[in-house]
Amino acid sequence: MSTTSQISGPFPGLPTPERAGRLRDTLLAADFTADGLLDLLGAPAYAALARSETVPALRATRDGSPLETLVRLFLLQRSVPAGRAAAALPLEEALADGWLVRAAGADGEEVAAAVDVRPYGGPDGQDWFIVSDLGCAVGGAGGIGKKDEGVVLGVGGASTTLAGITVRTPVASALDVGTGSGIQALHAALHATRLTATDLNPRALGFTRLTLALSGVHEATLLEGSLFEPVDGETFDLIVSNPPFVISPGARLTYRDGGMGGDDLCRTLVQQSGARLNDGGYAQFLANWQHVEGEQWQDRLRSWVPRGCDAWIVQREVQDITQYAELWLRDSGDHREDPEAYALRYEGWLDEFEARGTKAVGFGWITLRRSAAVEAGEAEPSIVIEEWPHPVEQPLGDVVDAHFARQDYLRTHDDAALLADAFRLAPEVVQEQVGLPGAEDPEHVVLRQNRGMRRATRVDHVGAGFAGVCDGTLSAGRILDAIGQLTGEDPVMLRDRTPQAIRLLVEEGFLEPARA
Repeated sequence: MSTTSQISGPFPGLPTPERAGRLRDTLLAADFTADGLLDLLGAPAYAALARSETVPALRATRDGSPLETLVRLFLLQRSVPAGRAAAALPLEEALADGWLVRAAGADGEEVAAAVDVRPYGGPDGQDWFIVSDLGCAVGGAGGIGKKDEGVVLGVGGASTTLAGITVRTPVASALDVGTGSGIQALHAALHATRLTATDLNPRALGFTRLTLALSGVHEATLLEGSLFEPVDGETFDLIVSNPPFVISPGARLTYRDGGMGGDDLCRTLVQQSGARLNDGGYAQFLANWQHVEGEQWQDRLRSWVPRGCDAWIVQREVQDITQYAELWLRDSGDHREDPEAYALRYEGWLDEFEARGTKAVGFGWITLRRSAAVEAGEAEPSIVIEEWPHPVEQPLGDVVDAHFARQDYLRTHDDAALLADAFRLAPEVVQEQVGLPGAEDPEHVVLRQNRGMRRATRVDHVGAGFAGVCDGTLSAGRILDAIGQLTGEDPVMLRDRTPQAIRLLVEEGFLEPARA
């Protein structure tokens, strides 16, 4: 059992944030922002830096301007002459507060960054900064290689994915579980009155405080502890977590390894979150889950959903156990070790999977919504579990919110109520006809979304005709009657067999209730 404590005061070995506002002003004045970096480096060097290739960026920062100096210090993590640093930022303050350290250089006194400071563009154009350990920002100067147990990483693809799918309606309270460098807390600060961030690693809480301070957003309550232990008894309107979800033998690395067997950490996090949500509140996670021999992965995840919650679970990727082991062995830099040591670690991963009957590992998004009606047994829970490996358009927060609104609508409307309602074709939906060139009729018709989840669904001629005239003015029943008259089909039969197709089009977001 981990200890739980309120975090206050200094974090040993990390900069102090008290004068972070002045440093922020300096960085902004030098245009040390996401847009400023792109303008300075140019697209090729900027893209190369994201691949951990620093040579193009070094060539682009040779002239010694304040912006070039800041890039060399904080992004490329190269020491620079003290005089050059003094022209770019308040040097003595940066040294006293711990953002920089002194270093001996070939040409005299030099200074170097003590932490990675990375510009990050907020959703509405905000200029934010993510602070993390040196060499541990994705796309950092040295790339992510061999890591110590307690390091704190910067922003990666998983972080931005979770930020993009999170519902952003204003809330009274939000909780970031396993905050790391604070990226989820930073986003939540925009729409949460009260913000709490927790982490098992106190060093991560220190970085979160730096990220919030340097980004100019309000402070969070920072609590040390595992999962929901630090907030026992509290409830929230929003819970987000990019947890240490990696399924590994042991728990060598706090930032990624859960320390529980298999996918138990993700299961525990999901199952315990239901009781921590207020009615209507969302809990949103990234997770890994096992594909076990003789078990449907959908059934495994369905068993995770807590009582009183609706759920939408999307599997985005599946890797076989060898791909998965190799991915995370490279992540920790084990592939750079002695080949025999690497082989032993690889064997250890495969032994773990074999013992658990794991044949593959899935990755995806889990969203829960607390429902008082479901909790009281007045409504059946809506649990949608699907595989969707196709491209999507971020951000998806509004899409997630709309998904649950549609589920509410569908479970309160039987077929008769569905036919009595009017619908509108959702924006950005187009129709494609597929068939041989010159054929009189298409082989089939596809409705396709150009936004959000970018779904596509095949419809028959009735479905295509129905969707094409849905403008919110006529009820579904009247449209089907008109289609029956035009095609010679029995309207009664159409009314009997079409509601299920309408229900699917509403569920997947192709049609919207006109009164919604």
